[in-house]
Amino acid sequence: MALAGEKIKAIILCAGYATRLYPLTKDRPKPLLEVAGKPIIEHILAKIEELDSVDEIFIVTNNKFEKNFVEWKKTFSSKKKITIINDRTTTNEDRLGSLGDIKYVIRQAKVHDDLLVIAGDNLFEFSLKPMEQQFKKKRKAIVALYDVKNRELAKQYGIVTLDKNNKMISFIEKPENPPSTLSSTGIYFYPKEVIPLLLEYGSHGENTDKAGNFLQDLHKQHDVYCYVTKQRWLDIGSHQQLEEAQTTFKA
Repeated sequence: MALAGEKIKAIILCAGYATRLYPLTKDRPKPLLEVAGKPIIEHILAKIEELDSVDEIFIVTNNKFEKNFVEWKKTFSSKKKITIINDRTTTNEDRLGSLGDIKYVIRQAKVHDDLLVIAGDNLFEFSLKPMEQQFKKKRKAIVALYDVKNRELAKQYGIVTLDKNNKMISFIEKPENPPSTLSSTGIYFYPKEVIPLLLEYGSHGENTDKAGNFLQDLHKQHDVYCYVTKQRWLDIGSHQQLEEAQTTFKA
């Protein structure tokens, strides 16, 4: 059981190369593209700022874009300590993948606390506070879900099925035949007890490209619960999705 004052470390995953958004992202990382008047990452940080239990935020990037984040940070003011970590990769071909980057941050920063992990191309309207409360109450991994309400669209995401208590029954990455339309949003709370399992994952040949792959195994060994939101969530993965966000998203 965690102590009441226990802190959470947040990791924002920003080490991708966003090749699908070229030429926009040839010299600028996707999380620094602007939507509704400010970079995507600042929308994410505004949500994290609301969480008193988060005492440090790690932004993991790569060798190509580290300088972009260093320059951005000079002009950004936060109540939280922000640390930029370079995963030392240089191309899309040698990237660590999202789970690889989580492991890299844990090792480099010697993290032993609970974790909040957020994909750096996420835009969402909902507050993280109810999810944080659920996490503190259950002391289990919590995943934020959004119903994309379209089976074809669901093929592009990590799709989850739940029991009546919102406990995860299955997690399938980009299924050919989606069993539901509940999509993982790339927002996860992990108790510190899960960290050894995170660090070990991949040592037996498991795919570490996506953070969701870890959940496929985790939920079979440990209870994983889900927070289902009806408020808007956008995944900025293509020019079309970016244009939609720039015309419709309200901070």
